[in-house]
Order: sequence, then structure tokens, then C-alpha cells
Amino acid sequence: MAERRLAQAAGLMDGTLIQGRPDVAVRRYNIDSRLTAPGELFFAIVAERDGHDFIPQAARAGAAGAVVSRDIAPPGADFGLIRVEDTVRALQRLAGRVLAGRPIRVVAITGSAGKTTTKEIAAALIATRHSVLKSEGNLNNHLGLALSLLRLEPGHDTAVLEMAMNHPGEILALTRIAPPDLAVVINVHPVHLEFFGTVDNIARAKREILDGAKPGATAILNGDDPLVRKMAEGWRGPVVTFGFTDSCRIRASRVETKGADGMDFDLAYGEDRVRLRTPFLYDSFLVDILAACGAAYACGIPAENLAGPIGRFRACAKRGSVLRLGREVGLVDESYNSNPRALEAALKGLAGLPARRKVAVLGDMLELGSEAPAFHAEAGRQAARSGWTLLVAVGPLSRRAAEAAREEDGTATEIASFDTADQAAAAIPDLVRPGDLILVKGSRGMKLEKVVESLTARLKEG
Repeated sequence: MAERRLAQAAGLMDGTLIQGRPDVAVRRYNIDSRLTAPGELFFAIVAERDGHDFIPQAARAGAAGAVVSRDIAPPGADFGLIRVEDTVRALQRLAGRVLAGRPIRVVAITGSAGKTTTKEIAAALIATRHSVLKSEGNLNNHLGLALSLLRLEPGHDTAVLEMAMNHPGEILALTRIAPPDLAVVINVHPVHLEFFGTVDNIARAKREILDGAKPGATAILNGDDPLVRKMAEGWRGPVVTFGFTDSCRIRASRVETKGADGMDFDLAYGEDRVRLRTPFLYDSFLVDILAACGAAYACGIPAENLAGPIGRFRACAKRGSVLRLGREVGLVDESYNSNPRALEAALKGLAGLPARRKVAVLGDMLELGSEAPAFHAEAGRQAARSGWTLLVAVGPLSRRAAEAAREEDGTATEIASFDTADQAAAAIPDLVRPGDLILVKGSRGMKLEKVVESLTARLKEG
């Protein structure tokens, strides 16, 4: 961890130690009083809730001190207090300066979908030759990125980080904390249209990862995505492209689906060619694998190091993980998020798997702006065309998907609709039959993990 004395930490964040012993060592940093451990430094972040109100709880949990931006009553005589103008800026400044003081290669990953999966695979591949710090879970915003960097250990030589956004300028701000040596752009999809208006605007915001990269940094770009490929225009550093077309440096071909066992594919990896197997069930995940291989290639990882990590990798929780339940029911949990392209890929990719029935539990795709009804209608038509037997719509927008599915194929697709995830979670276990394959996918705000929890509780294997 980034161990510092309280006085040193205060100096790095341009703060003033107003109480506490200057020589007290701090190795861990936190913004959530519920998760605070003994000896940590607590940052009182002011957002929807004011972190200053939770300093007493952090102190009771054993925090060594807190970073504050206003006067508070000290919770104890020995409790350290560092005063700053803005606690968010202080956290970011501390993380950025800790990183700047180390010879660390930064691999930064962005895209409309697949960031966490790409990050996890890239970290596993690069770790075959390097000591890697990776951001945990989806810590990819202005707070999470800084907290991830403050976990740097002395032996780390590479940091693999996600960079996310839902407004212009956010990725550029993240690159000021951690300027990339390798900048990976997976894709540009119609997400956050409510805030951006057009997909071109989304692409411009994603390109900020290149705008904020170090001089001479390597751009790792999806060569099959026109909006991503265009980012190479005017780029003066090296470019590594990935995809399925012949022009890509990192390329997949001869993809063979193996049912529940995943997929086999040939990988062109620079001048090398290898045959690989992945346990992922549909080929949209291959884009994430190729992006990760692009990062590994730029880090000098040899082709022979790829098969093991890729073959062992399992989808991250709520991002395509496969659960085997009782009554021979298979559940594909994509409850973390959804967007039109990703949903289409899941509906098509899973359609060919063997199952007595295929059940799509679809929650609303949020932040799509005025195009939302059209996107949901197309999702319903896609479900019908792909042969999904039962479509369970959760939320008002997904009702439009259900209506479109019915319009597409008459009564071939059964329909059930619910207003909320709680309602769906209560009813869906009774709709499931032995041998079903179930896809659960929706935007994070729809809380479809409740459906997954209900199904796993009611259909425990055995």
C-alpha cells in the first residue's frame, strides 16, 4: 500500500495537519465509514451525503485520522485531522503524486461495454510477466481510480485501470490522475445518450483517454469499430488494432461455439498464431479478450502465455457469469448493466445453446434519451427472431420490447410484464420450467440482481 506518515500525506495533498501525531503511519485509505479498518485514513467526501457526518463512526472503527474540508469536533485527542479545501481533489492529488513517484506503467481501459471484463483479462495476462495492480471491481470513476492507485505496493510495475464516464471531460480528468502509457478503447455504443445526444459525442468523450495519455503512449483500438478506428487519426504514437478483420494486428478467426463449454478460436497475435479456448458463451466477449490481448501484446507478453489465463477465466459477477441451478436450469447473469448492442449480442449469442426453453428477463435500458422506445422495440423484435420462448419485461420501457416481440411473431413468444424487479423476483421462479436457459439483463438502476437472487434461492442445485 502507499504508506505515508500523516504529515507526509498532508503535504502530498496540499493539506495541513491540524491535529494528531505527524509520525503516525497510514497504509490504507477509505471513503466509506462502514468499511473503515483500523489505521486507515478516512476522506470525508461531500456528495449526496456529507462524509464529515460519519467521522465518528470511522473513528470508532479504528481510523487513524480523517481528511476534512470544514471544522469538526475531533472524535478523540489522538485522532489525526488533515484540513484541505476539497476532499475529492485531495484524494486525487494524493493518488496522482503517489503514482508519479513510482516507475509504474499505466494501462488504462475505456469503452461503452466490457471495461471490467477486459481489465480483468488484461491484468491476468500481463501478470504472467509483471507485478500488476488492478482496479478492484468497477472502481473506475473519480473516486474509485484514486483509491485503486493508493493500493500500490513497492513491487508493482504495472497498473491496469478502468476509466469510465457519463459526461464529457470525465475521462480527461482521470488521465490527469493516472496518465496512460497504454490507452485501450474497446468500443463505442449508444449508451448515456441522455447526456451526450449522439454517438459521435460519446466517441469524442472516449477519445479523451488518448488526449490525456503520456507522450509516445500506445493506442490499442478496436479496428472493427469505425468510431474507435477514427481515433487513430492524428495520433502520433504507436497503434495496435484488434478485431476480426484482416487489417487488425490482434485478430480472431475460425470461431467455433462449443455449447456450454464456450468457444474455440484462432488468434493472430502479431506474427504468432495460436488456437485458444474461452469459456465465454457468445462472441461479443471475444472483443474484450482481443482488447486484453492487445494490451498484453504492447506489454511484451509472449503468445505462449495466453492460453492458460484465457482458458481459466470466468465471467465477472453479474457480467455474463453462468449459474447452474436445480431442475437443470441454466442462468446467465448479466444483471449489472445493459445497452442496445450488448443486449443484441446476448440474445443472438445465447439463442443457439441447447435448452428446452429460453427465457429472457429484460429490464429497462436507461439513459438512452429520446431513442429509448425505439431501442427497446428492436430488442423485443430481436428476442422474437432469435427464438426466445418467454420474454419477461421489467419496467415501462421493456413493456415496449414485449409489445414488439408480440407484433413480430404473434403468440410464438410468451410474454410476462412487471413494473419492478421486486415484483418480477416474486413471480419468476414459478414461471421457470425444468431445462430452461434464463438470461437476466438490464441497466444497473433496474436492480435485476433481485431476480437472480430469487431464482438461485428457489432453485438451488440438488
